[in-house]
Amino acid sequence: MAGVDEGRWAQVVRRDKVADGVFWYSVVTTGVYCRPSCPSRVARVENVRFHETVEAARASGARACRRCDPDSAGVVGRHAALVERACRMLEEGERVPGLAEVSAAVGMSPFHFQRVFKAAVGLSPRAYAAGVRAGRMRAALPGALSVTDAIYAAGYGSGSRFYEQAEAVLGMTATAVRRGAAREVLRFAVGECSLGGILVASSVKGVVAILLGDDPGILVEELQGRFPQAELVGADAAYERLVAEVVGFVEAPGLGLGLPLDIRGTAFQQRVWQALREIPAGVVCDYTEVARRIGRPGAVRAVGAACGANALAVAIPCHRVVRRDGGLAGYRWGVERKAALLEREGGIGMSGVELHE
Repeated sequence: MAGVDEGRWAQVVRRDKVADGVFWYSVVTTGVYCRPSCPSRVARVENVRFHETVEAARASGARACRRCDPDSAGVVGRHAALVERACRMLEEGERVPGLAEVSAAVGMSPFHFQRVFKAAVGLSPRAYAAGVRAGRMRAALPGALSVTDAIYAAGYGSGSRFYEQAEAVLGMTATAVRRGAAREVLRFAVGECSLGGILVASSVKGVVAILLGDDPGILVEELQGRFPQAELVGADAAYERLVAEVVGFVEAPGLGLGLPLDIRGTAFQQRVWQALREIPAGVVCDYTEVARRIGRPGAVRAVGAACGANALAVAIPCHRVVRRDGGLAGYRWGVERKAALLEREGGIGMSGVELHE
C-alpha cells in the first residue's frame, strides 16, 4: 500500500457513492476509468491510479467504463442537491453550524464535503458561513439594543472575532463600531447618461451604488433607502470626474470599470453577483443557468431576487440575465434600459434575445 491514497482506496473497495464526483480512478491493466462506486470487480491496488477530475482520467489514455458510466452528469446533480441542502443549513438556521455538523448532515466526510462544496459554490464552507454571519450582522445592527446583542444574534462566537472582521462586514473600522456604530459617510453625485439619470455613490472602500432612473430626487431617495444608516454627502468637482468615468463605462460596458467596488450583500447574493460578473459582455444567461453555476439549481427565484437587489447597475451585470424563453422582464431599472444595454454590448435587442454559452 506504499504510495497509495489509503482513504480513496478504501472508498473504492466499499464502492462509496459519496466519493462519486470527488475523484475518479483508472486501472492500468484494463485501460478503463471508473467512478468510486463502480460495481465491477475491484482491481488490484497496484494497478489503480487516482485522478482529481474526469478530464484527467481521460487524459491518462483510459476509456470510460461501460458499467458505471463515469462521464454521466448524474453525480453532478446529486452533489448539487447536497450543496443546496448545505447552503440552506448555513443560511436558515438560528445559528451558523460548523463544518463537521453540515458535512455529517449531508452524509460526507468533512474533507470530501469541503472539496465538493468549494467546487460547486466557489467558496469554502467557512467563507460562505462568514458571509452569512456578515449579512445577519448588517441586518441586526440597526434594531439591536447594543452592538454586543447584534454580534451574538448574528452567530459570532465572541465579540473579538467580530471586531477583527468589522471593517469587511460593515464598511467601517472596529473603533467606529465600539463608538456605537457611528454613521457611515457616503459621497454621491447625480449625472446624466444615454439611459437617463445616473447616481453614483462611494464609501471609503469603493463605489457602493450605481443607480439608474429618470428622476434625480427618486434616485437619492433610493440610495437613502438602501443605506438608511449612512450620511449622504454631495460630492465635489473631483468626485464628479469619477462619475464621468462611470458614465463612460455605462456607455461602453465592454471596456470595463477601473474603479474599486464596495459590494455588500448576503453570502447568497455575493455568490450570485460574482457569477454575473463572470458573464462577458455580449453574452446572456437565463436564471436557471445562473442557479446551476452557483451550485443551487433549485434556487432560480432566489437568483432573480438577488439580481433585483443589485445596487451596482452594469458593474454587476444583472442585465445579462434573461428568462428561459429569452424574455427581458425583471430588470429593476426598466426593460428598455436592459434592452439598450444588451444591444450596445452585442447587437441583442428587444425582439430576439439569444442564449449563449
